Amino acid sequence: MINQSTNVVDNVCIWDGNPDTWPPPAGYLLLVQANTLALVWIWDKVIPDWVLAPQLGQGQIGFAWNGIECVTNEPKPDPIKL
Repeated sequence: MINQSTNVVDNVCIWDGNPDTWPPPAGYLLLVQANTLALVWIWDKVIPDWVLAPQLGQGQIGFAWNGIECVTNEPKPDPIKL
């Protein structure tokens, strides 16, 4: 559930997509989490460093919506000590 005035994911819910059984609140964009890309931090062994990478179904409450994908609100993790 993306708040269209803030472009932030306010909630994640289970819904069959039928507005007759539950009409979504006004001002919210509802996307299927499993089919929506999210940019999340993953460790890149080649660099080696944390990079934002697109992953399906990883959007969570607090992520920002940029019109294409959700973007994590978590700061970049500390480097992994090798």
